[in-house]
Amino acid sequence: MPEVISLRTDAVLTITLDRPRSMNALTESCRRELLTALHGAADPAVRAVVLTGAGRAFCVGQDLSATDELVRADVTVRDTYNPLVRALKELDKPVIAAVNGPAVGAGTGLALACDLRLMAETAYFACSFSKVGLVPDTGLSHELVRSLGHARAYELAATGRTIGAAEAAQWGLVNRVVPLEALAKEAGDLAGQLSRGPGLALALTKRLFTAAAHAGGDTMLEREALSQGVAAATAEHTEGVAAFREKRAANHDRGPVTVPATVPLDAI
Repeated sequence: MPEVISLRTDAVLTITLDRPRSMNALTESCRRELLTALHGAADPAVRAVVLTGAGRAFCVGQDLSATDELVRADVTVRDTYNPLVRALKELDKPVIAAVNGPAVGAGTGLALACDLRLMAETAYFACSFSKVGLVPDTGLSHELVRSLGHARAYELAATGRTIGAAEAAQWGLVNRVVPLEALAKEAGDLAGQLSRGPGLALALTKRLFTAAAHAGGDTMLEREALSQGVAAATAEHTEGVAAFREKRAANHDRGPVTVPATVPLDAI
């Protein structure tokens, strides 16, 4: 049975972790399937992605019953967790996490690796690695410190306490908190809106914002200039200006989004 389900509706691909009995805990096979699904999202027909979980959880992280996977934990993380974060960050289209329930450990990491996050009122985050004598992975050391600063990030990692939806929104970890019954529709509507937007401009913006987490101000000024030069020469820009002048909604091409090789993609 597949452990990850991909379903495309128009230009939106919804990827669902489908191990509800284990609250979508991650085994190696599940991680491999998720990586394959994320690579599949590069399909030109896909212009936005939603990542969510089946059942009552988003993802509770590593399946601790798979004890063999932690014998060489460094290899497991390097070979099967890190590629997931890179795939989410490097995908040249918006990725929305629809956090429908608990997102624990690597589940929190997957959610924070997405570009946007909608969270059910009943969901929560927990950086719970310390409770089993482990350290944060799946990009959490970077994302939490960047988002919250050292003190708050360290508190969450050291105590493993849960962060409810309201607190997550207050701290800027999620974009919006919605009732659970409205989550799928709101995520789908947002993804649909983004899928109808200027695909190349959104891809270039994602690359700029990803690079900004690592690069200095002068480097980012040059990257912005380079990206703007590419964007301004596209039909997307021409149509956007025309729509603005004519006071109508822009009608962007639904064709494939290809970022020119002259625009660098930083290693994550």
